Amino acid sequence: MKVITATQAASLIEDGWWVVPGGFGCCGHPDSLSKALRKRFLETGRPRGLNLLFASGAGDKQARGLNAWALDGMLNRVIGGFWGFCPALVQMAREQRIEAHNWPQGVISKLFSSIASGSPGLLSKVGLGTFVDPRLEGGVIEGCHRPLVESVRFREEDYLFYPAPKVDCALLRGTVADAQGNISLSGETSYMDALSQALAARNSGGLVIVQVQSIDDKQLPPADVRIPGMLVDYVVLTEDSHPQTYGTPYDAAYTSNQAKQSAVEAVPPSLAKHLIVARAAEEMRKHDGAHINLGIGIPALLGAEARAQGWSDYTLSIESGLIGGIPDEGLAFGAVRNPDAILEQSALFDFYDGGGIDVAFLGFGEVDAMGNVNVSRFGGRLPGAGGFINISQTAKKVVFCGTLTTSGLTLEIRHGALHVRQEGRVRKFCPQVAQLTFSAEQAVERGQQVLYITERAVFSLEREGLMLRELAPGITPQQLRAAMDCPFHISNSLLDMNAVPMMAAAN
Repeated sequence: MKVITATQAASLIEDGWWVVPGGFGCCGHPDSLSKALRKRFLETGRPRGLNLLFASGAGDKQARGLNAWALDGMLNRVIGGFWGFCPALVQMAREQRIEAHNWPQGVISKLFSSIASGSPGLLSKVGLGTFVDPRLEGGVIEGCHRPLVESVRFREEDYLFYPAPKVDCALLRGTVADAQGNISLSGETSYMDALSQALAARNSGGLVIVQVQSIDDKQLPPADVRIPGMLVDYVVLTEDSHPQTYGTPYDAAYTSNQAKQSAVEAVPPSLAKHLIVARAAEEMRKHDGAHINLGIGIPALLGAEARAQGWSDYTLSIESGLIGGIPDEGLAFGAVRNPDAILEQSALFDFYDGGGIDVAFLGFGEVDAMGNVNVSRFGGRLPGAGGFINISQTAKKVVFCGTLTTSGLTLEIRHGALHVRQEGRVRKFCPQVAQLTFSAEQAVERGQQVLYITERAVFSLEREGLMLRELAPGITPQQLRAAMDCPFHISNSLLDMNAVPMMAAAN
């Protein structure tokens, strides 16, 4: 191990290399290295044609993280799971200035271990029947590029094969390095994929460069080492700030289940979100002792709601490898306050893919008449699939949470009944989803229980499509049809959505 500057590290990267960048969402990215690499390219035009592989692209939706590398000529091919915090990369992908592919986040997380083990790739059922399947779009974001994912038949069953590239360099971040190059992640929000990324680079014959906050002359205790020094080629002592997340410089609650949580100024959710969360919370209460996954958006509000109500007989997790606690959001996405345990991201996806989630509460961008869901590309946005495909395909029960319409929706409650003062301009229930991120047909075949909770109604997934199960007081099926661009069936035992949470939300 050798200590070098960020500028020296950037000079080691060669044209056409495969680079795996560290970080998850708004956490753990080596920004000093990214800045130095960007500066070198702007000054010299090198390195050119880099290829990136990431599970959850780190960024702040502006200039930090992977956004720093969104320069014409610097990047060639990019394979990513979640793109939501990297709008500059998304723009390049949509304008075909790079060859871009969107694969399931959990697949990429586990692909690092496949690379490290010398495997040609990863064989998985995750992604079958979705836009990642080469019989549909093959995960290609834009243009006529050939899908890299292959459809294969193995032991009389269908699988997808995700090929494993060789890794030339891993650019990672840790908290402390010792003189032997051992790396601790003690101040980071999670372990992310740091170890498997380092293993993948080392066994590919590539470089491992780690940015740290400090270097300790004393050898780290073995239990504190997350990346052993035998894998580390270079350590860069950052000269910049080392925030835990792009939204939080430091919070002890991110790394301890004992630390007092700092006060967080939350934005009060709209009435529509109140109603959805209240109904979803009732669904959560039905599953004592369950392992629950909460997606981003409205589902992320469920954890705080359940904690406020004193419900504790469940276990929450988020894809970065964190168990328990309260997931954060915004520019702290990827962090959890007061977690109970921290795992490698790939280990948690092993648990997910094997059916470990009892109930998943997920958001949606679009839903169609058959119950298909799109979260990856809609309305001019391209967040990517993230961990959604892994989770929605393998959870025993899936509860989709979202408003019926958006952009301008205004509601009010009068005399215990819900009234729409102004309808949203964008209808989220459509004739056919623009991109297939969740296949209703496959869910029916798997026997999954699937619900769609909106502020006005609750639908279930049946073989014939959407089935209306509950209506909010004051709302009629005719009003629903007027706000939706897809048909639905009505249950013979149509129920009222619980009016009590509605009244509580109004207050």
